[in-house]
Amino acid sequence: MNLVPPGPRLRRAARRDFGWDTLRPGQLPPMRALLRKRDALVVLPTGGGKSAIYQVPATLIAGPTIVISPLLALQQDQIAGLNRRREGQAVRISSAETPAQQRRALEALQAGTARFLFITPEQLGNPDRLAEVRALRPGMVAVDEAHCVSAWGYDFRPDYLQLGHLIRELGRPPVVALTATASPPVRADIIAALGLRDPFTLVAGLDRANLELGAVHCTSDEQRWQRLLAQVQQEQQAQGQERQPGIVYAPTRAIAEQYAQRLDERGIPAVAFHAGLSAGERNRRYGDFMADKIPVMVATSAFGMGVDKPNIRWVHHVALPDSPDSYLQEIGRAGRDGAKARTILFFRPEDVALQRFFATGAPDGKELTQLAAALREGPVTRTGLATRSGLPARRIMSLLSLLEQVGAAEVGAGNKLTAPRYAPTPAEAARLALAQFERHQTLRRSRIDMMRQYAESSNCRGRSLLAYFGEQADAPCGHCDNCAAGTVVVDPVVPRKRWFDRFLNKRAAPVTATEVSVPRQVDHERPFPVSSEVRHTTWGTGTVMAYEQDRVVVLFEEVGYKTLSVPIVRRSNLLEPVG
Repeated sequence: MNLVPPGPRLRRAARRDFGWDTLRPGQLPPMRALLRKRDALVVLPTGGGKSAIYQVPATLIAGPTIVISPLLALQQDQIAGLNRRREGQAVRISSAETPAQQRRALEALQAGTARFLFITPEQLGNPDRLAEVRALRPGMVAVDEAHCVSAWGYDFRPDYLQLGHLIRELGRPPVVALTATASPPVRADIIAALGLRDPFTLVAGLDRANLELGAVHCTSDEQRWQRLLAQVQQEQQAQGQERQPGIVYAPTRAIAEQYAQRLDERGIPAVAFHAGLSAGERNRRYGDFMADKIPVMVATSAFGMGVDKPNIRWVHHVALPDSPDSYLQEIGRAGRDGAKARTILFFRPEDVALQRFFATGAPDGKELTQLAAALREGPVTRTGLATRSGLPARRIMSLLSLLEQVGAAEVGAGNKLTAPRYAPTPAEAARLALAQFERHQTLRRSRIDMMRQYAESSNCRGRSLLAYFGEQADAPCGHCDNCAAGTVVVDPVVPRKRWFDRFLNKRAAPVTATEVSVPRQVDHERPFPVSSEVRHTTWGTGTVMAYEQDRVVVLFEEVGYKTLSVPIVRRSNLLEPVG
């Protein structure tokens, strides 16, 4: 039994194995939790040191650490970094390796010369591969880009949905879930989907003081183009320096191609990046941008995870993103070196209609009924279920997620799918699943509305973003255009409060969480404390997220985010406390 406290052991390991004399703020508490075999959920911004949180404890525990990550390029960067410290300590099993390379990787893990196995959720979902990894008796599992497990998330990956079951099959070692941004519903989904047990939860660094936040209202698409062009020309000529790399995020492939071409024609080298390109062409353009051969990338949301370029000086959007989650993730790619970076949202009110169009597309009720009926025939593998139901394997995964949420599907012995003993009838299961999908869509639409409010607001944009994530800012951010313009009204200070437990218990009972936060003090000028539960006669129960001057942001369980006028709430008794 090791009598040395976890803190000194972790600091010593960080120095010895990684050359880090100090750890960043916030890193040590989740490291301690993992060393004590406790699960953890870590939300830190891009470049905030998330990888270190599993890498350092991994050197002190028995058994290899399994790192589940969605992108091979992202895996390769982390593998290269680990192997620069100690050759051969990180290996990968993926479609990019030959059978012989995969076999050597397993042998290195069995021998203990390799301590980190990087793998995709698709690989781990293969029963034979799962058995090989289970035989390694892993000491920890790290799930990178953990927001992908959420049915509410913006980067939906069906294969992530089975990770909770796969982790149980591995013997249920301690699990750390890592993401750069996750709003309350997404955090609750991560905990429920992965089956995290009493996780230590760290949410920190969401306010990036080096990012200048701005939004520009445009009356037409042509005006939007002209304003973006003027801004990019200004960025490229800043102080006579070399061209400053940046990203333009566009809502569709066609718009990305159009803007890249128009920028190039104006003497600003730019290329488009989207999922419609071949893998080889995407890799070439990605490499050129990362190597500073191309200064401007015009991209859809496909250009995201794994982008680790410290000197990106600006990130601009030419349409409203689908949510503050997406926006914070995308602008977080700027200024990773800590220097000042600029982010401007060029928006039109019509952008809301485009995002709501993207948010449509309900699952087919007949297919849900068909799949629920196939599950009732007995345990079956995923491949067998596709054959039995006659539905495409990729579509089955998203339908299964809905059926599992309404108690019509479960993963049983041998990782086989089946219907629970008291499952609803196939027709009833389809009805319940469609209702659940509509609840998801309602929240999704409310997130679009929150993004529009952010763009149109004359108040502090930094505080607006933090309110969405349940953080009550103590003061205006001081790094947005509205703060600079002096339009922000300074209201009484209300320190941040721990609020996540109550919301989590509603979504994923009986799991609980511990959040790192500042103790709350009640401001009696405000009708309800931040984090308290309230009830609306029409919208049901919700959680008070934050206040912005005379407005209150409430996250309702059934209808998502709503921003209400505090004077009207008081005058009309729109809300009442719960409990």
